[in-house]
Amino acid sequence: MQLSRCTINDKVSCTRIEEEDELSDTQKQAVVYRMKMAKHQCPFGLKTVDILKRHGYQVEDQPLTTREQVDAFKAEHHVNTTPQTFINGQRIGGYEAVRQYIGRPLRDPNTTTYRPVAVLFSLTALSAIALSLGFYGSAGLSIQTVEWFIALSMVVLALLKLQDVESFSNMFVNYDVLARRWVPYSYVYPYAEGLAGILMLGGLLNWVSIPIALFIGTIGAFSVFKAVYIDKRELKCACVGGSSKVPLGFVSLTENLMMMAMAVWMWAAHGWW
Repeated sequence: MQLSRCTINDKVSCTRIEEEDELSDTQKQAVVYRMKMAKHQCPFGLKTVDILKRHGYQVEDQPLTTREQVDAFKAEHHVNTTPQTFINGQRIGGYEAVRQYIGRPLRDPNTTTYRPVAVLFSLTALSAIALSLGFYGSAGLSIQTVEWFIALSMVVLALLKLQDVESFSNMFVNYDVLARRWVPYSYVYPYAEGLAGILMLGGLLNWVSIPIALFIGTIGAFSVFKAVYIDKRELKCACVGGSSKVPLGFVSLTENLMMMAMAVWMWAAHGWW
């Protein structure tokens, strides 16, 4: 039995995993009934077949190609949804149930995670390096590469916020000191961040980008520091959008400090014009 695939609070799943580990490949038989119509193919059915095959199951794929077949199957097996999977004659259920059965449960969508931020900064850093290679033939850590990294990060962060400005605003007013006093600021912020990032990316209109980045970065940094480190509040960060599960803390503080640093550097190195 592979303990790493089990959880203490899921004895049923652990028992099933132990039973499956004892089966040979020829005994691991699965039958999947899934919706596959001319104008609609259930994505969860496809994913169920795929994950079973990748875990060594011999899959008998049973597509339901008409609405009548789907309704008849649901009525016969007293289920409300498809796909439905049977393993060694036992009905397991849909896609999530299959993943649970084989020891690969889906991550709880409400779980706190830093993954969106890690992916974002990784991609903007790689993009900055790619630009440096393309323009200068070097992937070294130059001042220009850092400028591109920060500017690109600002643009992408603004883009994520602008996907749903209302949700961003709802989360942002929980901790931003200016937005709590003047709510329209929560709608202006992502546009201002995006504008400053675009201008800084091209080194354009410093007299516009520098004050914007310095203003919103300073207020943002103070707001996060106050909410997290003084008031000790546990909040979600609006830095990657209103549906974010990223905790408010060093990530948002870093975002704002980067804007402040970029503004001061642009001012010192390139001037207002």
